[in-house]
Amino acid sequence: MSTSETAKSTAGTTLLAPDTILQSRYRVVQNLGKGGMGAVYEAVDLRLGHTVALKQTLTNDEAQWKQFEREARLMASLNHPALPRVSDYFTEGHRAFFVMQFIEGGDLSEIITQRCGPLPRHAVIKWADQLLDALIYLHTHERQIVHRDIKPHNLKVTGTGQIVLLDFGLAKTQATTDSLSSVSCTSVFGYTPRYAPLEQIQDLGTSPQSDIYALGATLYHLLTGVKPPDALVRATALVSARPNPLKPANEIIAAVGVELSAILTRAMAQNHDERYATAAEFREALRQIGRVDAADVEYVERQSDIDSVVMESEQTVIAQSGSSSKTGRLGTHAIAAIFVILLAAFGVFCSYYPWKIPPAAPQHVVSTNTATLPSVEPERLDNKQSRKQKSAPVNITAQAESSLARRAGRPARRS
Repeated sequence: MSTSETAKSTAGTTLLAPDTILQSRYRVVQNLGKGGMGAVYEAVDLRLGHTVALKQTLTNDEAQWKQFEREARLMASLNHPALPRVSDYFTEGHRAFFVMQFIEGGDLSEIITQRCGPLPRHAVIKWADQLLDALIYLHTHERQIVHRDIKPHNLKVTGTGQIVLLDFGLAKTQATTDSLSSVSCTSVFGYTPRYAPLEQIQDLGTSPQSDIYALGATLYHLLTGVKPPDALVRATALVSARPNPLKPANEIIAAVGVELSAILTRAMAQNHDERYATAAEFREALRQIGRVDAADVEYVERQSDIDSVVMESEQTVIAQSGSSSKTGRLGTHAIAAIFVILLAAFGVFCSYYPWKIPPAAPQHVVSTNTATLPSVEPERLDNKQSRKQKSAPVNITAQAESSLARRAGRPARRS
């Protein structure tokens, strides 16, 4: 491979150094973070003189480049206070970038880690109301958009307290084609453990209810300071008749309250049909319990056996990319369905037929020097010994006489 080809193959995965200038317009200030889909930089628009966020895809795969361009075009078409605006897309030096609104401050994952505990209930409910308004906007868009990666790491809070939902790298868009019964989808198959619903992890298809689950898991984390258990862990516990690892939020933090805890539990239901049907319904449920003033909040932390507080990575798992349709993943669906059926059958078998350890078979110990004789009744043993003692002298005498007769040259006497 030539030097130019080597540089081309590694350019797409190489981070930019500070003061790098792209398109003779954007000067990189610093790297803000790196994830499974790409890296984000703080940069200065030299033409307009303001700070922007520059996102770079860290791949040389053409399919992911196309998805990256779709993400840029998708975000450029959105207009909502809780969503960042995209203003430019370009490629340079075998790399792909897009430019978007810079949101100053840390994400909620950093904030909750620094706090080492739950965030104020009134603030979390306020953010949830804003996020659900954004989800209503996305789910009812002309081309329905499912974000599919809602988590604390993708949420930033502005200086005015406004929440902003970032990273549409896993977003799925769908629109009705010429045939009204056919729906085409464009997406990347991926998920973030602990925040993704079971249907997304198993690649069984996602819907607006998938975002409702992810938001419920995120709110659970923010309100308790504890990450929710993975959906696969919960499913395994269910089929094996073990206790549900998802503890009600109010059992971890009493200030969450029974009503809010019940709302989170419903949002995080394993069966998507048992969750809120729409983001609007979810928002209405939160609005019915009202908002709590900061002065009224009293936090009493309890010990939890679920997990320690948020030191685990929130990297997105990317399995494959490309376009799909409702009939495009039947093989994967069949394998996942068979796996779930076998797992459930094994759990039922174990519950009705508990394992039993067979009793140990009696062992006979044999000495290395002598063998153990079988037991004989005392009376029979005495008879055998007496017969042996009587026959022994007779045999010896007969043998002696035979030997002397042969030596004397006369026949032996017969008894």
